[in-house]
Amino acid sequence: MSEKSEPVLGPGIRAIGLRRFFGLVPAVVNISFEAPAGAVTGLIGPNGSGKTTLLLMLAGLLQPDAGQAWMGGFDLGKEPKSARAITGWMPDTFGTWDALTCSEILSFFGRAYGLSKQIAQERTEALLATVYLSEFTNSPARVLSRGQKQRLGLARALVHNPQILLLDEPASGLDPRSRVELRDLLRNLASLGKTILISSHVLSELDEIVDHSVFLSAGQTVEVNTSTTATIQRGWRLGALDKTTLTQFLDSQKLAWKLVSTQTGEVTVALPSTEAAAELVHQAIKAKVPLHTIAPVSGRLEEAYLALNEERL
Repeated sequence: MSEKSEPVLGPGIRAIGLRRFFGLVPAVVNISFEAPAGAVTGLIGPNGSGKTTLLLMLAGLLQPDAGQAWMGGFDLGKEPKSARAITGWMPDTFGTWDALTCSEILSFFGRAYGLSKQIAQERTEALLATVYLSEFTNSPARVLSRGQKQRLGLARALVHNPQILLLDEPASGLDPRSRVELRDLLRNLASLGKTILISSHVLSELDEIVDHSVFLSAGQTVEVNTSTTATIQRGWRLGALDKTTLTQFLDSQKLAWKLVSTQTGEVTVALPSTEAAAELVHQAIKAKVPLHTIAPVSGRLEEAYLALNEERL
């Protein structure tokens, strides 16, 4: 890392000009961003955009070729042990610990982070309950399903009660109920003041979790203008008992619509906000339109990401 330093305020994550090549192949070209404490920040980008490489650098497992990063105020280049001590890392795959029991794995990592034997055991029992794996306490990890291993991986990242969480595809392999539980857990951790940086290819998973987003493309941070993203049009699907009445109403509101299905008569329209959707429903009721369906076609993050890519193209 560069010897250049500057004061860092706040306990979150800050990165400036991070760069990493593998031979002649660029993985991270120029990434700068901030992830505040007490919030969930989404790391968004297509395959090959540098998300995992960035997370590995922030976790202290990969040395940047250039740039600086601070974890909870600690300079990752100058104070790597202090930075790692407050950071929990969850990779997208669990790793090779299949012969150990779930309890042994968590206790081992707790001890590795300097916890006493008693505290490590107490944390192990509490975290296995938190991720709904208590029944597998004394079972070897090899008996766990993909989703259960993901939950164990999250418990492993939390075992030393870190200030910062780095999560790479944490919802991969989880069933719908487990995804809801993950969302609630992350929101609760953020409310306790922790800094959470989460990467996922599936933007619908992030839509209800994240407070902030960092967009990556080709190893670089994509600048997001908040005034621009605030006006991004989101697609909404509308359905009514009488298609003709619905389309005539939309025409009267000067809204462009697109027919989705000739069988159901559903159409899509672009609206700038949920408030605009609520107002449209209000006006439809006043106009006696027999509306029976209104739902977003895709999430806000997906719309934002697609719009940003269109601008770059």
